[in-house]
Amino acid sequence: MSDSSKKNHHQSLLTAFVFTIILTLAMSVFLYYQNIFNFKIVVLFSGLVFTMFYLIMNFYIEKNIYKRVDKIYKNIMILESKSTPVQNITISKDLDFLENEINKYAKLKKLEVQSFKEKAEFRKEFIGNVAHELKTPLFTVQGYISTLLDGAMDNPEILKKYLQRADKGVDRLIYIVQDLDMITKIEFGENKLSKSNFDILILIKNIFEDLEMKAKNKNISLLINESDKSSIMVYADMERIQQVITNLIVNSIKYGDTNGTTEVSIEPYETNKIVIRIADNGEGIEAEHIPRLFERFYRVDKSGSRTEGGSGLGLSIVKHIIDAHDESIFVESKYGIGSEFSFTLPIAI
Repeated sequence: MSDSSKKNHHQSLLTAFVFTIILTLAMSVFLYYQNIFNFKIVVLFSGLVFTMFYLIMNFYIEKNIYKRVDKIYKNIMILESKSTPVQNITISKDLDFLENEINKYAKLKKLEVQSFKEKAEFRKEFIGNVAHELKTPLFTVQGYISTLLDGAMDNPEILKKYLQRADKGVDRLIYIVQDLDMITKIEFGENKLSKSNFDILILIKNIFEDLEMKAKNKNISLLINESDKSSIMVYADMERIQQVITNLIVNSIKYGDTNGTTEVSIEPYETNKIVIRIADNGEGIEAEHIPRLFERFYRVDKSGSRTEGGSGLGLSIVKHIIDAHDESIFVESKYGIGSEFSFTLPIAI
């Protein structure tokens, strides 16, 4: 078996394993509450689910590989068909022409190979990240349910506490799946933007009200740098921009210092645009991490700050939403001093 086939096999096994755990847990809980829990049924169900998902994922991966190989083959055939016939070129020029064509073709193929390597590496890292993010809440939920099934459920206090903790783990799984679904829809243009004119100042003040308690828990002050204007009208998808600002402020609170500040300011930017800045005086970000901040599941703190909750996709969603608006987002940060995230929006006409 080739290295590529082994990787495909491992990826199919990993994906099938993750989905099997999720569905088996759901099935176990359902059967338990219906008072028809049967270990043999659960094992049989797990085996069928694992086999089905493994075959589906293996077929899907092999199909994608075939498409890529087929595309390379067609590109070669197109290049060959476009080549100038040798008989139409003088012998003295033919060698120069052939050398130039080979060099151009070699450069093209080198770029394509490099692109395939980068995509393969990204896919490998992404699948690993997804598995890692799902594994923590999955095993947490499984642990609490197994403990209850082993007899702990006879204690009403433990039963309630463990069910609440398992519920939090399920919520985490839901956040991850929903956020991944949102990113995918934005990437493929399925989640269309609904643009309209709205007052960005009012939106920011409403977000401050929603996050007031979260900020108070860390004694962080939420400030807005009031402009001379009583209102600033922009043209964008209000719901999505609300999500962008909320995610950035939540991150600012999460990683900000206790007794610190999070300040939002609005300034003119180029012609008919504004830039919204969200700055804090928290721990800051080291320069080496900044280029990868918007990658899915990328965490500066490798411990993940998972106790804070969330899906680990907040900044990735922010980047996708701003890109969908054809606008720009910037990051400035100094470790130990603080961070500033800013993005542009068009002024309403």
